[in-house]
Amino acid sequence: MNIGLLGAGRIGALHAQTLVRHPAISRLLVFDPIVARSTELAATVDAEVAGSVEELLAAVDAVFIASSTDSHAGFLVQAARAGLPVFCEKPIASDLESTDRAIEAVDRAGIPVLMGFNRRFDAGFQRARAVVADGTLGQLMLVVGHHHDHRPPPEEYIPVSGGQYKDQLIHDFDLLRFVTGDEVVAVHAAGSSVGLEMVAKYADTAVSIVTLWLRSGAMAVLCGARQDPVGYDVRMEVFGTADSVAVGMDDRTPIRSLEAGGHDPVDPYREWLARFGASYQTEVDAFVSMVRGEIDSPCTVYDARAALSIAEACSRSLSKGGPVEVRAA
Repeated sequence: MNIGLLGAGRIGALHAQTLVRHPAISRLLVFDPIVARSTELAATVDAEVAGSVEELLAAVDAVFIASSTDSHAGFLVQAARAGLPVFCEKPIASDLESTDRAIEAVDRAGIPVLMGFNRRFDAGFQRARAVVADGTLGQLMLVVGHHHDHRPPPEEYIPVSGGQYKDQLIHDFDLLRFVTGDEVVAVHAAGSSVGLEMVAKYADTAVSIVTLWLRSGAMAVLCGARQDPVGYDVRMEVFGTADSVAVGMDDRTPIRSLEAGGHDPVDPYREWLARFGASYQTEVDAFVSMVRGEIDSPCTVYDARAALSIAEACSRSLSKGGPVEVRAA
């Protein structure tokens, strides 16, 4: 099949390398508003350069949107009008109004869309989802999640990132829904700029703790940090009445144990690709199956909207200083 890639930046380049290696994909066309990016990436992965979005859409069977966040919704609408299946990096947009306009175009066109929450395709989180769904854990009681980046983002990124909830913890909001199969009905978010005081200038947080209430009565606590000196740490603990399990705990998990017999992590994860690289291949496999009509989308535009709704509720809670309800669709 012929695939069009919109966006030739860092994440676009990562996807391009995976796409050109896939046995079902015979041709990759690349477009980026910065022509030099398109040309350089196409030469690197042996792809072709499209002169415009319209030229790309007319020549492909499906579209991969991996451009800057502020262009996702517009490209998604264009692809929908062209009747093409789409992969779209998260988020659709940074606000619900723009998200809903894009979803309306998708629904009107009837196209399948796979949203790029790649951690759904991590083997550990998929196993966690399975043991919750099959009853192995008994009744779900509590989920505890950690998301700690190794290095903080550059200061110029902070004001355009959407904030810690929309930029960083939105992955964990999606994973919580994915693993539990449940919906978040209320949140209480608290945060501080401690350790990274520059974020305070942009009304953002460096560390956050979010308490979440699920529809079933179970609860969750998600912890986020913009920097962790030991490494990159994403893990989850899931507790039920019959068992408890953890995802993301291995010899590379960046935690130093102070117990007798404990040890320092071996080659701790330093960045997201080392931790989740395999998930990107599995994600593309799912996209190809979706385009072929073999499966429904494993992560829909409505899943993306739900994660954004939780993030927006966290922002309201932080401002209010107390719990708030998550606004339903």
